[in-house]
Amino acid sequence: MAVLEKLRGWGIVLSILVALPLLLFIIDPSQVMQAVQGLSSKYDVGRIGGKKVSYTEFQAETDRLSKIYEMITGSSTSGEEQQNQVREEVWNSYIMDNLFLKNARAAGITVGFKESVDLASGENLSPVIQQFFGNKENVVEYVKNISSDESGRSAALWDYIKKQATDAQYMSKYNALFVNADYLNSLTLARMVNDNNVTADVDFVMVPYSYATDSTVVVSNDEIQKYYNAHKKDFRTKASRNIEYALFEVKPSDKDIAAARAAYEKLYEEFKTTDNAKAFIQHNSDFSYSDRYYKSGELRSVNRSVEEFVSANSAGVSEIFADGDKLFAVRILGTAQVPDNVDLSWIVLGGAKAQHDADSLLAALKGGADFGEVALENSLDRRSGENGGEVGTFTQANIVPGLESAFTAKVDEPYIVTAGGYTYIVKVTSASEASLGKKVAVFQKNILPSNETNSIYYNKASRLATLAAGSYKNYRAAIDSNAVADAYSRSEKIYESTDSYSGVKHSKEVTRWAFDNKPGKASGVITVDNKYFFVVAVKDAAKEGYTPVSEVSEMIKNQLYSDKYAAKKTADVKTEIEGLTSLEAIAEKLGTTVSHQDDLAASLRSRSEDPKFLGAVSAAKEGVLTGPVAGSMGTYVFQVNSRETGAAFTDSDARNNRSQMVAYTSQMIVPLMMDEADVKDNRARFF
Repeated sequence: MAVLEKLRGWGIVLSILVALPLLLFIIDPSQVMQAVQGLSSKYDVGRIGGKKVSYTEFQAETDRLSKIYEMITGSSTSGEEQQNQVREEVWNSYIMDNLFLKNARAAGITVGFKESVDLASGENLSPVIQQFFGNKENVVEYVKNISSDESGRSAALWDYIKKQATDAQYMSKYNALFVNADYLNSLTLARMVNDNNVTADVDFVMVPYSYATDSTVVVSNDEIQKYYNAHKKDFRTKASRNIEYALFEVKPSDKDIAAARAAYEKLYEEFKTTDNAKAFIQHNSDFSYSDRYYKSGELRSVNRSVEEFVSANSAGVSEIFADGDKLFAVRILGTAQVPDNVDLSWIVLGGAKAQHDADSLLAALKGGADFGEVALENSLDRRSGENGGEVGTFTQANIVPGLESAFTAKVDEPYIVTAGGYTYIVKVTSASEASLGKKVAVFQKNILPSNETNSIYYNKASRLATLAAGSYKNYRAAIDSNAVADAYSRSEKIYESTDSYSGVKHSKEVTRWAFDNKPGKASGVITVDNKYFFVVAVKDAAKEGYTPVSEVSEMIKNQLYSDKYAAKKTADVKTEIEGLTSLEAIAEKLGTTVSHQDDLAASLRSRSEDPKFLGAVSAAKEGVLTGPVAGSMGTYVFQVNSRETGAAFTDSDARNNRSQMVAYTSQMIVPLMMDEADVKDNRARFF
């Protein structure tokens, strides 16, 4: 009977094992993964106002906004810096929609339909709308043309701009609650002006605090714990890991360098004589070709020898320059007088008929058609220069890729250029004064380690990982015994945002491994940029929450010691000067001298004086011996001889100071909302 029961139990297991592949055959595995991710907070980019933001959702929104950015800027957002900017706006958009707008509406703030229409295309255009379109007429014309754009790009951009305008209006109204609620009445204003204009003539004696530790001042563990409990919020911290890691950087061997030099010299002969330097550079150089004209000094960041050759010559090819793990040569292709910056207008055309349409429009422009009107009616890019206005001012460093020809084009003579899959009609509307520039081809080759060299370093890392066998204890033993050559261990406290180790960037994989494993674990070989090998061990870990009192006890102890020491020193001074009625007698008793300070001001203008001393002076009566007072730097006994009211601090200063305080308050609105709502930002796990 017992055997039958066991078989029945196994029957259930076997049924599951058979059913699972059948289920996966029917259901898309990616859907199963999405479902699992949806149930696990591990795959959440964040949590805002009770709403989870999944990685899939966040990435989809990032992709959508990237396309909007590309429409606005006319350039790609594929670079890491640009992607970080997009992700930041996506996150801020989630904060706006799921937190700020809810709080604003709860406070009675609304932006109604009629108001939204007025902001977008009425008499009171939003500053956001004005930034994109300039005036109401351009907005109306743009909206009319949305339906004719079958790609949907125009509609997507318009939806984005309208939302930005509405969000800005909500923010403006909410900020107005704080600004307008801060009423500076005449009595408060007068007091601020008076307090900041009063200066005191003061005689004082100071006994400075000693840097030596006073053994009679004792801070108990109970006092540390009491302080910690009272200030616990100050010790809130993010999740962290204390790790140790060995880093192996793959460097070219002498054999690699010699082989790279020989290959470079062979190509160098072709570089000197080729009729198509651009194609040569695109196929052979690690330095991208650019149609820009370099001014004096601009190639210094590439290589000093390259810069010196170009500066000294108007034509020719340089010799080969070696610089670390790079080889360089440069060829001067031409010279021209080019401006530092140009103002451009343009028309962007896309689709199969783009070139044909461009030819027709260019003919119309040369026949006298207005550039602004043609742009308004035909361009995919609504910054294109409506009413003849400029798109913007560009330097060679920030010009839209493909439009470099603008720096040698004639002013007010439109021409056609194809770049980035679009056809542009470009017009230079103005240009700065021209100076000499040189177009060059830089033939750069990075000397890379060979597969043989790469294997040598990988084997070192692999041996360390093998000796560690997944254990921090074994990792530590291997390091201490010098069992692996060049295995030097480094220690670091890391957070989920850490993405660089010992100057090695793009090392997020190391961080992810550390946070996915428990203390006591050691990794296998982690490869970064095919150039660095890491072996990592987790020493200990801390969850998000509050730093344990044991880790901050020394800091708290030092703070409490300073306070208790100051109190003791002040009490000692009080005992020593008991019965003395003059500063001279007090100074003699304390073994110091009487100091004097004119124009001492306990005001917004004071920055260098002891703040506790200033506070005591501002409250003391004239002609009365005051103290001892515990200051920040010593114990004071003083007498205010007289006070004088000046006029340096004006009503305007007071109002400006108050405005700065209100502005700071406004800046803290969203961070305080986020803190109150306990917003979780886990972006660092993924990006």
